[in-house]
Amino acid sequence: MASASLQTEISKFMSYVLRHAPHEVGLTLDPEGWVPFEDLKKAVFTRFDVTDADLLEVIETNPKKRFTLMGDRIRAAQGHSVNVDLALAPATPPSQLFHGTTMESWTVIQNAGLKKMQRHHVHLSADTETAKIVAARRKGVHIILEVEAARMHSEGHSFFVTDNGVWLTDHVPSQYLSPISGAES
Repeated sequence: MASASLQTEISKFMSYVLRHAPHEVGLTLDPEGWVPFEDLKKAVFTRFDVTDADLLEVIETNPKKRFTLMGDRIRAAQGHSVNVDLALAPATPPSQLFHGTTMESWTVIQNAGLKKMQRHHVHLSADTETAKIVAARRKGVHIILEVEAARMHSEGHSFFVTDNGVWLTDHVPSQYLSPISGAES
């Protein structure tokens, strides 16, 4: 079994190549972001001294469920900056979704809303606890934003949900956002 720190390194490497830079390790994603698992294994094994079992453990026990392994193919669940279409069906969101960010970003978001930036979608969480974890990845005073997802949806905005429960949409206009308590620094 690989150590926890090695598992984290492998997970970050896999996320990077499957989301942003498959070409750096000789991988070619299909239009939906899939690559043969054997090809990914070769890339991982050239950088890390791990076994097949170690690699499967990284995939299966990743707390963020970043990877989808289906048969002999694997892909990142979401977060791509390379051109892929995850072929997700539109979904009806719950009444509220959440987004973790910083107070500094909130000053911009209040005017422009949440934008996808270099990714294909804005990422939203189904609960405040997950949004707090997302916010904690950023430096500064954290804030959790509530998204009026049901109202957005009823007014024509599309939502999708990934295999690991992350909600996606193209943009969240500021009128659907409000800060909620529970922000921590």
